[in-house]
Amino acid sequence: MSFKNPIRPSEITPEHIYNDRRKFLKSIAIGLGATALSSMAFAKVRSLDNIVDSDLSIGDKKTSFKDITTYNNYYEFGTKKTDPSEYADKLTTDPWSVSIDGAVKKNKVLSIDEIIKLSSLEERIYRLRCVEGWSMVIPWVGIPLRSLLKHVSPTNNAKFVKFTTLNRPSEMIGQRYKVLDWPYVEGLRMDEAMHPLTILAVGLYGKVLPNQNGAPIRLVVPWKYGFKSTKAITKISLVEKMPETSWMKAGPSEYGFYANVNPKVDHPRWTQATEREIGKGLFAPRVKTKMFNGYEKEVGYMYKNMDLKKYF
Repeated sequence: MSFKNPIRPSEITPEHIYNDRRKFLKSIAIGLGATALSSMAFAKVRSLDNIVDSDLSIGDKKTSFKDITTYNNYYEFGTKKTDPSEYADKLTTDPWSVSIDGAVKKNKVLSIDEIIKLSSLEERIYRLRCVEGWSMVIPWVGIPLRSLLKHVSPTNNAKFVKFTTLNRPSEMIGQRYKVLDWPYVEGLRMDEAMHPLTILAVGLYGKVLPNQNGAPIRLVVPWKYGFKSTKAITKISLVEKMPETSWMKAGPSEYGFYANVNPKVDHPRWTQATEREIGKGLFAPRVKTKMFNGYEKEVGYMYKNMDLKKYF
């Protein structure tokens, strides 16, 4: 991207969302307090204890804490990349609980502390990619999702895992506008959810997860695009049929259920063959996107007999 031929917001965002974004921005008085990027949110950040290093981490240079926490996709707070860091500090995340139900032998309602105690709290350095062609390398802190799923004993009818997020427009101001069908819903196939790379993140850079990054608990699936990693989870349901996710509803021809990083399959309106690494400047050369985000060896077997152009 260059300043001579900039990409317009309407070219990287579905048109109906772009138009609603313009209405959203007009409705908000953006003063000095709003433009001071997440100063209040940063003040609340505290360190996590008893973190162990994970052998599943990549060795890439980490993106800075500032970039990770001020350049975000989180439509519950607005569609501009800086909106989450400006508005998310209003979100109340304590107390918080997550309900787990559906095709399980034990329905549960667990606090964040109870979820953390199910497994060792690990730091895992993963790459997060966005379908718009940018990426970050983030040192997440979390536990394997499979630790939680094993705790509730899935039945044979559990084929998929459905994630439902918080719906609180009084604090999540982006939800006051129908840019998506709230609450945000995502899903994984059961084998994807049970894979050791898939985690429930509660922190980053050794600190409690900032609100703009999905506090207090979010999904991280490193071989998929970032929109698959749903934030502020309140409910996890094990189901027999594939759930219809929020982005599938919003743009079924553009966003499929799987959302695997696949440089061979372009988004209908932009290429996914290359990416821009956040933190390296606008003029840094774009790099080639790796299949399955570089995790082909670890996860490729799950899609061996699938047509990845059909199941995108």
